[in-house]
Amino acid sequence: MKLAAPKTILIVDDHPLFRKGAIQLIQAAADFRFVGEASSGREGIALAHSLHPDMILLDLNMKDMTGIEALKTLRDEGVESRMIILTVSDHVEDLMAALKAGADGYLLKDMEPENLMLQLSEAVRGKIVISERLVQLLVISLRDRNRPIGLGEAGLTEQEARILDHLVEGKSNKLIARDMDIAEGTVKVHVKHLLKKLNLRSRVEAAVWANRCRRQARS
Repeated sequence: MKLAAPKTILIVDDHPLFRKGAIQLIQAAADFRFVGEASSGREGIALAHSLHPDMILLDLNMKDMTGIEALKTLRDEGVESRMIILTVSDHVEDLMAALKAGADGYLLKDMEPENLMLQLSEAVRGKIVISERLVQLLVISLRDRNRPIGLGEAGLTEQEARILDHLVEGKSNKLIARDMDIAEGTVKVHVKHLLKKLNLRSRVEAAVWANRCRRQARS
């Protein structure tokens, strides 16, 4: 059986020491191949277009533009790489802004190297990854919002409920479409509708909310 080619990674971070350490981690991993580094958001955007990496690691705070601004630009320009914010910021507002902008993950730089590489492996397979500490903060931020208090009150259709189950598993629209044998565009429409019904802004919020409802139902 032919082995899958290593997934390519571009690093965009204005701290040389961190870039060097991250590059060493990636080069030591058989599943990944380092293809480029940038010290600014604008340089990273240019490299993303020329290198077409499978994954882009973006620092949140850079001198010329934020990682979220770079992410928005890349998404607006049609870049489909998996994009992970890798930062020291554990503010839930930054996490929410990143997810709303289209990030595929939000990881903290103080993670253990082995855990970081494990999370990147999950992300490249289509899952949305968030540092565990931030998931807890996200849960807390959801508690006081005006939304259904349980799955039974959400008014989801059968198809929307099935898609929510897939969101809980961290699957991308592409994976959900394949598993449910429907068009990716149809998945996007259903996700949009269920987020509106739940009064949530992102698929990760929906997954956290659904998990919380299920825990409460079991207790």
